[in-house]
Amino acid sequence: MRSKTTRTVTGLAAAAGLVTAVSIGIAGGASADQGTTEGTMTTQPPKGARATVEVTPNPTTHRGQEVTITGSCGGGTGLRSVLGGFPEHPALENIRILDAGPDHYVAKATVAQHIGNGVGPVFVDCGGEAGVTLLVTHV
Repeated sequence: MRSKTTRTVTGLAAAAGLVTAVSIGIAGGASADQGTTEGTMTTQPPKGARATVEVTPNPTTHRGQEVTITGSCGGGTGLRSVLGGFPEHPALENIRILDAGPDHYVAKATVAQHIGNGVGPVFVDCGGEAGVTLLVTHV
């Protein structure tokens, strides 16, 4: 039986892949000629990938720096968890959900001391909707 953490990471990774695929599809469609309706997006992202995520400050956060994670659950029930990096290599520590509201959530976390220069994912689980963004670190 897989652990809850493994299931959460797998679900969030799948949602991240879905968001990436939709974004690529939107970017490809957005290159249509002006004056045509081809390439205009009139629908929302797919169900399950509608949560939005923003990390501040970003880019160029530093080791030990506190960051604020905000966004909307996109129809989900409310913020349930935040994962920075991956369970075996967490990029965020001391994650605290301050407001789990479905319309606007707020969480705080500290960038891990072992983090180097690079880019890593920040996932959110909003109870039926997931979201992902990238955190850029510079130490």
